[in-house]
Amino acid sequence: MPAISQLLVYPIKSCAGIALDSVRLLPYGLEYDRNWMLVDPAGQFITQRRFAGLALVKVEIGASELIVRAPGMDELRTPLAASDLRGAEGVDATVWGDTVAALDTGPVTARWFSAFLGTPVRLVRFDPSAQRLANRKWTGDLDVPTQFADGYPLLVIGQASLDDLNERLTRKGATAIPMNRFRPNIVVTGMEAYEEDYVETFRSEGGGAIELRVVKPCARCPMPTIDQATGAPDPQWPNEPTDTMSAYRANSLLDGALTFGQNAIVVAGAGAQLAVGQTFDAELGFAG
Repeated sequence: MPAISQLLVYPIKSCAGIALDSVRLLPYGLEYDRNWMLVDPAGQFITQRRFAGLALVKVEIGASELIVRAPGMDELRTPLAASDLRGAEGVDATVWGDTVAALDTGPVTARWFSAFLGTPVRLVRFDPSAQRLANRKWTGDLDVPTQFADGYPLLVIGQASLDDLNERLTRKGATAIPMNRFRPNIVVTGMEAYEEDYVETFRSEGGGAIELRVVKPCARCPMPTIDQATGAPDPQWPNEPTDTMSAYRANSLLDGALTFGQNAIVVAGAGAQLAVGQTFDAELGFAG
């Protein structure tokens, strides 16, 4: 039976994640996940695709503040609650093709991140009064809110899938990689490799209130080539795991894009707690 082995949130898009034992499930995903994002002067989002060193920015959820640390930088703090950003300047922030209202967290955070990255950026927080919806091509008849995630509330990956990929890597002499290369929210055990590709829904054991619907394979950009511990690709294997995945993970549903993991949405259970060790029933479907 599938069970949660890891829960991870990424409060600032493209910065380091936080492993949690339990976390509240909200309509847009896990609490505090991608609530903040870095933008350039034009309001365009900034990620590891352009600034791989963002992997070295560590975040911690304090009692009332988000605490941020990075090599060579003093500690930075910004309010957790959007309501505490009193008088914050409104910003139009663009993530992929969506432009949404955001709150500027102020000049102190802007100077901190600009100094660390060596380019002008600002840290913005999703405006709770704004609405950004996942693509209904994949969510069907549901309007699904999301914040600064690439497109969907949750990313689910089976541990066995990474184990299989690592077997393929080590067979060719490459280095095995950790799960953090793929930046999932929920890692599950108790499934065969890539079985998550065929799951339609995860329901809390016994038909309880939590229901997660799997809606779209996750197409992988070059970000999994970035070692999250160093903020750079492995100099010996700079194109892994992309090169290995290209031999077997092309997905016809996405015009041949390489996929690893599945995007999911919250159908029921918003407000409930998810916890490591929690088990689910997985309903499989093989259509298409």
